[in-house]
Amino acid sequence: MEIILHAHHAEVSDSLRAQAEKAIRRIATRLHTVANAIVRFVGDGETRRVELALRGSRHRELFAVADARAFAPALATAVHRLESQVARARRSRRSPREGDRTG
Repeated sequence: MEIILHAHHAEVSDSLRAQAEKAIRRIATRLHTVANAIVRFVGDGETRRVELALRGSRHRELFAVADARAFAPALATAVHRLESQVARARRSRRSPREGDRTG
């Protein structure tokens, strides 16, 4: 899996980059088919934005965005949102249980 980190008008510390990579790898292990991930740090004015995008071979692209006054809380929020999408994607892939069938 390839992880691409972009910083637009932003100074991103090495520890924050490592934290982002660790979170992406943790999320990617739950999907098993992630081809690449893009982490974008955008700093315009007072607002700091983190955008996360996961692209895989067997599922649609997952995308999460979060804004905050600093990058660390924005990253945490974006990771949480992406984890929610992954959980939803995993649930939708599973076949329905015996009692859930209609017809």
